[in-house]
Order: sequence, then C-alpha cells, then structure tokens
Amino acid sequence: MHSEKHIAIVCNRLAGSGRAVTLANKISEVLNQKKIIHTLFNGDWPKTFEGITNIFIVGGDGTLNYFVNQYSNIQLPLAVFNGGTGNDFHWLLYGKISFEDQLELVLKATPRTIDGGRCNDKYFINGVGIGFEGAVAKSLTGKKKLPGKTSFMLAILQKIFFYRSRTYQVKIENEQFENTYFLISVMNGKRAGGGFYIAPNATITDGLLEVVIIKKLHPLKRLRWLPVIEKGKHMQLSIVESRKISKINIQSNTIIEAHLDGEYYEADKLEIEILEGRYLFCY
Repeated sequence: MHSEKHIAIVCNRLAGSGRAVTLANKISEVLNQKKIIHTLFNGDWPKTFEGITNIFIVGGDGTLNYFVNQYSNIQLPLAVFNGGTGNDFHWLLYGKISFEDQLELVLKATPRTIDGGRCNDKYFINGVGIGFEGAVAKSLTGKKKLPGKTSFMLAILQKIFFYRSRTYQVKIENEQFENTYFLISVMNGKRAGGGFYIAPNATITDGLLEVVIIKKLHPLKRLRWLPVIEKGKHMQLSIVESRKISKINIQSNTIIEAHLDGEYYEADKLEIEILEGRYLFCY
C-alpha cells in the first residue's frame, strides 16, 4: 500500500544542469497529491535512511555511482529517475518511458535484485571503461556536460586521432595475457557514454560481467568502427574479444586511466569483480 511507504528522494543539484532538481520537485508534488509520505533531499544527503522504505535517486549515471559508493551496504529498494546527462542505467531498467508511467511503475513494482561490481575499493553499477574511454572521461572531468552523448561525442572527436593505445597485463581466472589495446570495457550494463552499446550481450542478473576488449587501432580505423560500436554491431569483428567473467585483474606500466559509471578514476592496477544480487531495484 502507498500509505505504508516513506520514500526518500535524493537529488544531485548539479546533474543535468539543474534538470534533476526540477524533476525531484515534480516527483515530490505528485507524491503529495497521492498523499504518500516522503522526504526530499535536494541538498545534503542523510547519513542513514532510518525509517525509509524506498529511495528514489534523481540524476544520471554519475549520481547513481556516487550513491552506491556513499551507501555501499544499502539494502532498501531503489529507483533511478533520468535527471542527468548520461542516463544509460536508467535506460537499461526502464527503456523509453514517460515520467508519469515510470513513477506509477516504481510505486507498484516488486523489488528485484540486480548485480553490481567492485573495482579496487570503489563500487560501480553500470561498468568500468579502461584506456580510450578513461581518457575521454578524464577530458570531461569538471566540465559542464551537454545532454545525452553530445559531450561524449565531442570528447571522442578530440581524442580519437591522438590517443595512444596502452599495453596491459590482463589476468582472468587462470589465464594471463599481455597486449596493446585501444580499450577494455568491463560491463554490467549494455551501454555507456550516453548510448554506445559497448556490451550488447551483458545482463544485470546473470552473476557475471561482460569484458569487451578492442585491439590497437589506427586513428582512421577508429573513425570507421565508431558508428558500428555505437550500434552494438561490433561483437563479431576481428578486432574485438569478449567473454563473460566474474573477476579480472588489469595492470600496466603506466597509470591506468579508467571510468566507473562515467566518473574518472585512475590507479596502478585494477581488480574488478562481480557482486551478484547486490542491489534491489523497482523496475
């Protein structure tokens, strides 16, 4: 029953150039009309969610990443509303859905478990991008982002001719190999970067991550295959290797540039693993 709910709405004030705030206020207005108890956190988020039954997260993939790291042991049912510039995980759960339909859905839906992941001491929910993706994320850090994949595309075009592929040492279970790669994506979700279907075979409920490795490419070949990767039609290409994994270790002779759910991250080595059934989502 709605009357038994006490919903926390947590909003990233910077997400979507203020669009998240507008959306959070709209959710609050509708919940008021429905006489559903809720608390809106447009500023500082609470330390704990004592007395809360559900949490609505308003923002993009970066906001969701911040949430799962801020509340790493959260057990409450969650929902995410697309108030950011990159909303790949929202799309994965809800597809193209109107605000009104999504709100009705998450109020009625039975929570279901989905997988998450850990990279070193950080958590992620959509995926980790290493190499070219990390360099693109680094170039976007601290900059105002445009909706969808616009900012990502502009950053790609700036980097695509001059990025230098790196050599990585990769360990998956008992297998170890070393080579020079353009990128390595370790995905829980199917797409990243505001709509690039980098891992079209990934599933958030199978207890596995999908690793997609793209070999070193000449800049002109990068331009050739970028639209193919965007549509998720690249998995059979000779430049692509992929497999389902539960754990992967990656090292390099230089600092590894990466992103977690679109948020830039760098380290000497990456230890990435699946966290099966980690979160509860209403979808």
